[in-house]
Amino acid sequence: MPTAARLVAALSLAALACLITPQLQPLLPDGTDFIKVTGVNAGLGIILGWWLVGTRTGCDFWGRVNNGVSGASALLLLGVLVQGAAKMTDHAYRRLFGDPFEALASILLFALDYFLVIAVPHVLMTVLLGGVLCGLLTEFAARRWR
Repeated sequence: MPTAARLVAALSLAALACLITPQLQPLLPDGTDFIKVTGVNAGLGIILGWWLVGTRTGCDFWGRVNNGVSGASALLLLGVLVQGAAKMTDHAYRRLFGDPFEALASILLFALDYFLVIAVPHVLMTVLLGGVLCGLLTEFAARRWR
């Protein structure tokens, strides 16, 4: 059921994704299509905000903070998994894998590589503070517009 909290959570996590992606530009290799990456991350933010953050309202202050931070953390982890899957697909089209299981296992390796590259303090602080703000905005919307 659509609620204001779900809408605010979806839009705020999408905005957080659009804020984080330009910070990744100097960290990721040249040739990365950041318009596509921003769109994918914003789409993940909308989905996670709607289904994860927007449904868990009605908490005390620390519950709100936890709700937003867990949503932002899920956005970060799911984002690196999706980007790892995209890189695996690119490698699979070039026939660089011996069998399908090697290709599936490489998703986690590529995702771990991406995470280790982007796990720098300014990106992680943006995720943390943006998650706190998303959780507080979601709870505000849930209380304000019932």
